[in-house]
Amino acid sequence: MLYIISTPIGNIEDITYRAIRILQECNVIFCEDTRRTGKLLSHYKIKNKLDTYNDINKKRRTPIIVELLKNGNDIALVSDSGTPGINDPGFYLIRECINQNIDIVPIPGPSSILAGLVCSGLPTDKFTFLGFIPKTSGKRLKLIESLKEKDETIILLESPHRIQKTLKAMSETIPEKNIVIARELTKKFEEFIRGSVLEVYEKIKDRTIKGEIVLVVN
Repeated sequence: MLYIISTPIGNIEDITYRAIRILQECNVIFCEDTRRTGKLLSHYKIKNKLDTYNDINKKRRTPIIVELLKNGNDIALVSDSGTPGINDPGFYLIRECINQNIDIVPIPGPSSILAGLVCSGLPTDKFTFLGFIPKTSGKRLKLIESLKEKDETIILLESPHRIQKTLKAMSETIPEKNIVIARELTKKFEEFIRGSVLEVYEKIKDRTIKGEIVLVVN
């Protein structure tokens, strides 16, 4: 079986007993970065074979992993943090395993997207995840313009290096929308910045923002 295992997004204690057991019992663990996953395994005293599966080698590694699965091996797939398949190459392998009729088992756990959403205070009954905000100004503005007509809650990801530019563009386009910046989730400096787009931009425009950021807009 292919196990899709969620791992901590910051706080190393955020992992399920089931995830630890599967990581101990499976034949091979495929991860984006063996150094990062190695620290997690070391913390929980898990000694197992690690190999890489990332955007660079996914096309080359996918048939190898499929062959291992067909030969009766249990494989664990993890990302650097959170749930594999969300904005990472896990989707490529999962899709191929489905095409090959290989069983896929989710081991749910941490997700920055859901953590940011449920603590935002914005409506959770209907929401859309749009991934990372485009890097180029034209595409970024086009996405922001599209938010004018959205009545559901929108979840986005943004880099700390671009957050001021993004909020400035939002403040000029959708200033009255409600927004929450959720950053450094589950870590020591976890923070939620809430208010209208214009209010939040005024709060952060002169700050140095660090860490991974989830934006929740409604």
